[in-house]
Amino acid sequence: MMEKGIRRREFISMAAAASVAPGVLKAADGESQIKAFLMHLGGNMWCEWLPENIAYDPESKYKPNLKLRTKDELWRKVIDHVIKRGMNMVVIDLGEGVQYPSHPELALEGTWPVQKLKDEIKRLRDHGVEAIPKLNFSATHDGWLKDYHRMLTLPKYYEVVKDLIRDVVDIFDGPRFFHLGYDEETTGYAKGRNYFVMRSGEMWWHDFLFTVDCVQKAGARPWVWSDYGWHHKEYFTRCPKSVVQSDWYYDEANADFSLDPKKNQHWFRLNEILELEAAGFDQIPCGTNWVGWKRKADGVGADDVIGKLVKFSRKHVAKERLLGFMMAPWSHCSDQKGTDFALRAADLFAEALAQEA
Repeated sequence: MMEKGIRRREFISMAAAASVAPGVLKAADGESQIKAFLMHLGGNMWCEWLPENIAYDPESKYKPNLKLRTKDELWRKVIDHVIKRGMNMVVIDLGEGVQYPSHPELALEGTWPVQKLKDEIKRLRDHGVEAIPKLNFSATHDGWLKDYHRMLTLPKYYEVVKDLIRDVVDIFDGPRFFHLGYDEETTGYAKGRNYFVMRSGEMWWHDFLFTVDCVQKAGARPWVWSDYGWHHKEYFTRCPKSVVQSDWYYDEANADFSLDPKKNQHWFRLNEILELEAAGFDQIPCGTNWVGWKRKADGVGADDVIGKLVKFSRKHVAKERLLGFMMAPWSHCSDQKGTDFALRAADLFAEALAQEA
């Protein structure tokens, strides 16, 4: 175990000469690009918690899980495959997946104890893989906060956010990055919910910059989804350059990565990679094998998305600002189907990264 008080980045610097965990060291030293794979430990990011006397609609997709969905053997199967296929970073979307020391009330049946997560982080590190935490603070993806979700913008909310970030940084021994989510906070996510809240304008900026500041004060570098910039051009001037950007483009409309508005209704999503580059942000573009609505209707799948995204980004983003790529299968290690989908995602990601630049 690391000596108490030695932060993750300090450990990397100290260990470099000894060639410990080469995959981690290369990524940290900038000698190779980040190859990040998104894993969901928790699954209640998209739910809502209702008072006990209100029944959920049986068809509601926002009904929370009352126990952790992740099955240990399936989680390990995917992680082992991710390691085998050469990924050097796993971004762990925590949600209700760990027992936060400051707020144990967020745990469910089966939630991992802190030591269990620490052991998994060490296992990844021993295989040369960085473990990076993710807590999604988007108002439409923070169901894991339970009642604190409904306290958004109140003093207690900010106290909880600060507590949880501090807990997680400690659990991960001072991670290099900390992903804060912040995607899809739009009115489109009101449909089907019993309670809906979102921030906009100066309130959104206040909360966004608050969480960014909490992470930076804790010693990690903030990392976020970039889709707020799709419709808010002030994002490119108001967002601190210290924040790592992951614009996600999944080619849902099956428009073959066209930047022509006449051919691609989502061209602005792809174009943001160019806008972020022009503004001087460091980027980790994110792809998927998840199948969007048009691709599903066309019956074409999404196996080609990550390869095309890698080629596009390498063409349009300067090497010094293209920190790497992330693969997000948006599946869960709760059953064999979700597990197989994640295994396939790792294969597709490895193939995409092996392409000629």
